[in-house]
Amino acid sequence: MLKGLGGLGDMAKMMKSAQELQTKMAQMQEELHNVMVTGEAGAGLVKATASAKGDLKGLDIDPSIFNGDDKEVVEDLILAAIKDAQAKAAEKAQDEMAKLTESMGLPKDIKLPF
Repeated sequence: MLKGLGGLGDMAKMMKSAQELQTKMAQMQEELHNVMVTGEAGAGLVKATASAKGDLKGLDIDPSIFNGDDKEVVEDLILAAIKDAQAKAAEKAQDEMAKLTESMGLPKDIKLPF
C-alpha cells in the first residue's frame, strides 16, 4: 500500500525508531537514579556517594581527619570528594547514553538534546 508513496515507508520506520529511542531514553534516565558512584578525596579519607544523575546520596568521613586546626583542609577534601562523585556520575550517564544510542544503530558519540 505504501509502495506508491515513495519514501513515506522509510519515514514511518524512522518515526517508529525515534519513538523507541525516546522510550528507551526515558527508561535510562529513571534507571540512572538507582546507579550509584563513589568519589574520593584524601586517599579515601572522604568519600561521597552520588546517583548517576549527580544527586548526592551520602558522605563518609574518616574520623581521623577531625582536628580543629585542619578545618579548611577537611572542607576542601569534602568538596573534592563531591566533585569527584559528580564527575563520575556524569561519566556513567554518558557511558549509558552511548550504549543506548549504539544499540539503536546511532553513533555512540551522537549529541542528543537530553
